[in-house]
Amino acid sequence: MPQFRIAEAARLLGISDDTVRRWVEAGTLPAETDAAHRKVIDGAVLAEFARDTSHAPADPSGVARSARNRLVGLVTGVVTDRVMAQVEMQCGPHRIVSLMSSEAVRDLGLEPGSLAVAVIKSTNVVVEIPGGSP
Repeated sequence: MPQFRIAEAARLLGISDDTVRRWVEAGTLPAETDAAHRKVIDGAVLAEFARDTSHAPADPSGVARSARNRLVGLVTGVVTDRVMAQVEMQCGPHRIVSLMSSEAVRDLGLEPGSLAVAVIKSTNVVVEIPGGSP
């Protein structure tokens, strides 16, 4: 199982190194000492912690839907032409880019600073690992 140093865990969680250190010292996030006497966090433990402690902003749409991947965020950019538009959103640490009709952008009133929800439903999700080959 992979192990992550404090700074790596912090980057993956989108928080500061100091916060991870405080959680480790408080026993909130279990850590071990590696062969080089550095604090490391087991990958499976970090994944479970990330899942259990993540709190996405509430979906303001009030609409029930089958898609489970909903990311609440702010529109950061809109580029339109006569027919199509590119809408960029910042959803927490994630940048989401959507292509849609210019008519849809106008109907939704999307502009930088708008609160929006990116709903992702896909049968094709690519998963990659660092380093290229398994």
